[in-house]
Amino acid sequence: MSQDTGPDERAVKPRSKRIRPYTLTGGRTRARHQLLVETLISVPQYAPALAEKLMPESRALYERARSQVSIAELSSLLTIPLGVVRVLVSDLAAQGAVFIHPTAHAYSHDRNMLERILNGLKQLPV
Repeated sequence: MSQDTGPDERAVKPRSKRIRPYTLTGGRTRARHQLLVETLISVPQYAPALAEKLMPESRALYERARSQVSIAELSSLLTIPLGVVRVLVSDLAAQGAVFIHPTAHAYSHDRNMLERILNGLKQLPV
């Protein structure tokens, strides 16, 4: 069975075997934001004009993030190395193109939040 998928769900076609992943990030290996594999991102307001200006890999990430998606899913779905995804998503976030949703790690030092989570868990039916 053949199922037609949209352009945002297809893997990014490799440019060439000669282009290495670090060239897509300008040689950078660290993201500006802390992006864990489970970190969710989304596009708060899609801008077609912005999408047209992005390089193909960033455009694919931007298009796919129109619905909430994790960093790991982006890497897998688009067959882009995880480190490259982190750097490119961080660049998109710096431009305000994507929203990085906070993870549990963001609340790890917030005692009040941890107590609220614990109280919520205690109230769950067993």
